[in-house]
Amino acid sequence: MRNARTVLDAAAAVFVESGVDAPIRQIAARAGVGIATIYRHYPTRQELIVAVYGHQVEACAAAAPELLASSPSPRAALRSWVGLFVEFLTTKHGLASVMSSDDGEFGTLHAYFLDRLVPACAQILDAGIAQRSLRTDMPPALLLRAIGNLCVTSRFDQGDETQTMVDVFLDGLTVTPGPDGA
Repeated sequence: MRNARTVLDAAAAVFVESGVDAPIRQIAARAGVGIATIYRHYPTRQELIVAVYGHQVEACAAAAPELLASSPSPRAALRSWVGLFVEFLTTKHGLASVMSSDDGEFGTLHAYFLDRLVPACAQILDAGIAQRSLRTDMPPALLLRAIGNLCVTSRFDQGDETQTMVDVFLDGLTVTPGPDGA
């Protein structure tokens, strides 16, 4: 579908603002398409939710190698990528109740999330470790979990509190040379 990205971006925004039970007409209006276009490609709300989540995960996963190639250092790439990850986590609150469902299709979302994002995070961490600018004792899955835990209450933020906490956490991953340069 030519308008797939527009529909998925619109649905994600509407889900954040109004929850996953928001009227499809609200999503269609935001995407600038007809309701029938959405139903033709996503016959059920469940299919639309899964597609939105998958779209967001794929965008975050694809950003890792791009940021690693375009950033001045692996640390800078990690900060940028984690910023995208935090944005993803803090805007998915509208999907949280659905994603914790035991429904078969929703039940696979967490595994999909890990399958795509752990390797993306590992790629950046490995580059920083090879450069000796990032600690070696933070497995990628634990990093994602720690950041996820920092984002849990982000909907109650005043200002950029979540991002500030994440920045402090990332500072702790940075290897600082000692006085002798080692």
